[in-house]
Amino acid sequence: MDRLYGLRGDESAPVERGPVRVIDSRQSRNWWARFLRPLPTRVRTPLVHATHVWRIARAVIRGHAVLAHTRGTWPHILHGFAWLARRRGGEMHLILIDVDPETARAGQVARGRVVTDTAFARHCRRWGPIMEQARTGELPPADGVTVLDRTTADRLEAIHFD
Repeated sequence: MDRLYGLRGDESAPVERGPVRVIDSRQSRNWWARFLRPLPTRVRTPLVHATHVWRIARAVIRGHAVLAHTRGTWPHILHGFAWLARRRGGEMHLILIDVDPETARAGQVARGRVVTDTAFARHCRRWGPIMEQARTGELPPADGVTVLDRTTADRLEAIHFD
């Protein structure tokens, strides 16, 4: 997202790029940092994630095209986003980047966005079944799903919204 949409990493609110709202949890973390920095991560993280989900939902409710980086392993959240999109006459499409756990962890470290070992293990357990279903071309509640490997994702030049 940073490369495709010119994000710097210091944004504290969703970024408008034409008709698209680009939303990353880092924006919520940056916004809350000034207030919550002295608190432990276990306290900050739920608030940051709730803010991130709320920002995505708000943009969808307002009828915007949304490109959001979010966990694909929380089905209730995905169902909620899909439901909101359909209520507005839209669709939800997923782009999933499938890499082995070691590559995923290395990517987290490189981006400075490392989750706890427990959260990472939970994500890995949930990822396998999601990918099995996504490779069939369907992943309810999404209206469409595209699975990319790391190399293909790195070569991606644009994401188009119809």
